Amino acid sequence: MTRHMDIPWWRDAVVYEIYVRSFADASGDGVGDLAGIRERLPYLRDLGVDAVWLTPFYPSPMADGGYDVADYRGVDPLFGTLADFDALVADAHALGLRVLVDVVPNHSSSEHPWFQAALRGEGRDRYIFRDRPNNWQSTFSGPAWTQVDDGSWYLHLFAPEQPDFNWRNPEVREEFLDILRFWLDKGVDGFRIDVAMGLFKAEDLPDVRDQSFMSKSPVWGQPEVHDVYRDWRALLDTYPDERMAVGEVWTDTLEDLALYVRPDELHQSFNFAWLQAPWSATAFRKVIDDTVATVPFATWVLSNHDVVRHRTRYGTADPGTGMARARAALLATLALPGSAYLYQGEELGLPEVENLPPEARQDPVFKRSKGELPGRDGCRVPIPWSARGDSYGFSPEGVKPWLPQPDEFAELSVARQTGDPGSMLEFYRRALACRRELARTVPYGLEWLESSEDVLVFARGPLVCAINCGTEPAPLPPHESVLLSSGPVGGSLPPDTAVWLRRAVS
Repeated sequence: MTRHMDIPWWRDAVVYEIYVRSFADASGDGVGDLAGIRERLPYLRDLGVDAVWLTPFYPSPMADGGYDVADYRGVDPLFGTLADFDALVADAHALGLRVLVDVVPNHSSSEHPWFQAALRGEGRDRYIFRDRPNNWQSTFSGPAWTQVDDGSWYLHLFAPEQPDFNWRNPEVREEFLDILRFWLDKGVDGFRIDVAMGLFKAEDLPDVRDQSFMSKSPVWGQPEVHDVYRDWRALLDTYPDERMAVGEVWTDTLEDLALYVRPDELHQSFNFAWLQAPWSATAFRKVIDDTVATVPFATWVLSNHDVVRHRTRYGTADPGTGMARARAALLATLALPGSAYLYQGEELGLPEVENLPPEARQDPVFKRSKGELPGRDGCRVPIPWSARGDSYGFSPEGVKPWLPQPDEFAELSVARQTGDPGSMLEFYRRALACRRELARTVPYGLEWLESSEDVLVFARGPLVCAINCGTEPAPLPPHESVLLSSGPVGGSLPPDTAVWLRRAVS
C-alpha cells in the first residue's frame, strides 16, 4: 500500500528529538555538537524516523542548557558553526530526513544584547519590568522576579538568567518573525516552540494562588498568543515543502490544547496527557478518547528532555518490568493516529540516571531548589554508542562526557544491541519499519474492540493493536496473523505486552 500524496508529511511522522549536548561529540570536548549529529545521521535513517528535532544550539551562556538564548541567528562555538548547521541540513535532506529546530520565544538569555541594553535603561519595554514584584514564582523554584541596580524588578518565569520578553511590544513580534525567516531560508522544515503558551501574561500581573499550567490563568495561555501563531502560520505557508510548527503547550484541558491546533495556527501541539498517564488501561483509554475527539492532529510522546524516562517511570523498582512496559507502550504509541515523537536513547531502553553526584548536576532546577529537586539531568546523560571507553563512544577515546554515564550503559550501547534480535534497538527498528509499511496507510481514526478492563484493543482498518496492562494473560482478538509483538505471544497476550495483529476487513 502507498501513502496518499495529499497527506502532509508531519501528520503521521515519527520525529526523533536530539538533545544536542548529549547525542554525539565529534570535537572531543565532552559535549555533543552538530558535527557529531551529522556523523550519526545514517543511524537515524536506518532506525526509521522521518525527522529530527534539535534542541537549542544557539550562542548561550548555558544557564539552562541552551534555552537561554543570547543570539537567535547563530551557532554556539560549543556546538560548531553556521557552516556545520548548513552541512547537517543538507546531509539530512539527502538521507530523506527533515529537520526541526527549537525556537525559544518566551524569554532570552540575560546576556542577549536587548537585555543588556535594558539594564542600561534602553529599550526596556522589550522585557517585563515593574517597580515592585507580585507573588509569582519561578518554575525552577524561588521568586520569579529579580531586582536590578536602579531598584526595578524584571520577570523571569524560569531562571533569573532567562528574562521574559514583553510580547505586547510589536518590536518583539517582528523580531521573531525575522528569526523564523532566517532559519526557514536555511532550509529547516519546521520549529518546536518552547513554552508556547507562555508568551503573554495578564496585563495587570495580578497575584495568584495557583501557578500551575492552567487554561484560565494570568500567567499562562493568554488569548493574545493565538494572534502570534496566526502570523507564524501565515509565514510558514509562504514557504514550499510543507514547513510546520509544533508547540510545547502545557495546559489542564485538551479543549484548550486544541485551540493552538487550528487551520490558521500551529500544525501540532505536544500531547503531554499521554506522557503523564500511569500504566493503566483505563487511564490510557481516557487519554486516547479525549485526544482523538478533541485535537485535530494528535501527537504522542513518552519521554523528552524535561521528564523522567518512561522505562523508569513504568518500572517502579523492577527494571525488567520497566523495559517490558516501555516496549509495549511503543507499539501502542506507534499504532495511534497522528505523529509520534521519540526521545534520543529510548530506542536503547535507557533508564533515568538517578544517582548522579551533586557536583556533576547542572540543571538550574537542582541548583535553585538547593538540591531538594533532582532536576532533569538524569534524562540528559550522553547516550552510549560503544561498549567500551571513557564515554562509551559518545566522545573520542580518552574524553569524559559532560555528565557521567553509569556502568550499565555498556550493555545498552548501540554497538552491543545492533544485530541482537532481542534487543530494544532492533525492536524499535522492526516497529518503525512495520509502521512505515502499514500504519500510515490505515484510516486516521480508530475503533475500540471488546476487551477486559485491564486490556486495550483498538483497530485502524486491518491493523489491530492490543496492550495488556493487567497482571494476568488475556485472550488475543480474532486475527489472521501476528505482525509484531513486544514480547512472546502464543495463544494469549501476557501482562505488560502489546501486539499488532492483522485482521480481515471486508
